[in-house]
Amino acid sequence: MSRLTVFEETAPQTAVLDTTEFETIASTLNDIGVRFERWEAREAFAADATQEDVLAAYRDEVERICAEGGYTTVDIIRVTEETPNKDAIRAKFLDEHTHSEDEVRFFIEGAGVFYLRVDGKVHMVLCEQNDLISVPANTTHWFDMGPDARLAAIRFFNNEEGWVPNFTESGIAKGFPTFEFMAA
Repeated sequence: MSRLTVFEETAPQTAVLDTTEFETIASTLNDIGVRFERWEAREAFAADATQEDVLAAYRDEVERICAEGGYTTVDIIRVTEETPNKDAIRAKFLDEHTHSEDEVRFFIEGAGVFYLRVDGKVHMVLCEQNDLISVPANTTHWFDMGPDARLAAIRFFNNEEGWVPNFTESGIAKGFPTFEFMAA
């Protein structure tokens, strides 16, 4: 179940909001410029499903998001038990960073937590299957896919190079609860 927990950035031990109610999550995130939607799952995909198969199943939604955001590149990221260097991949995303473009993800399976630092607060968003999140360009954030990561997501990009992080070196991420807290 999707979850939003909000903390003052200086008080990561005391939540000012903790909810699993979709409308509250979407509204709260919309207030900080973050899009949050829920799509209906079309089907369960086999572990060897091709990118083309997955994108075809969500063609209408993908085309709508591309048209609305001007996204020119779409792909699938998949992390499984067999993914090499999972710990290194997780560690890369755990440091606060920004992007010069939106970070848009639709979760096909599995889960991950986006941490968004906006206006003195950290919004922790547990995204699960059927959740779409769009983090606006230049928003400080980090992402935790958990120690036993298993996820697949459609990614949308404005440029062919895709995901390019600009790390803030703030160290703030280390003071906040991890994926395990959110998924509990």
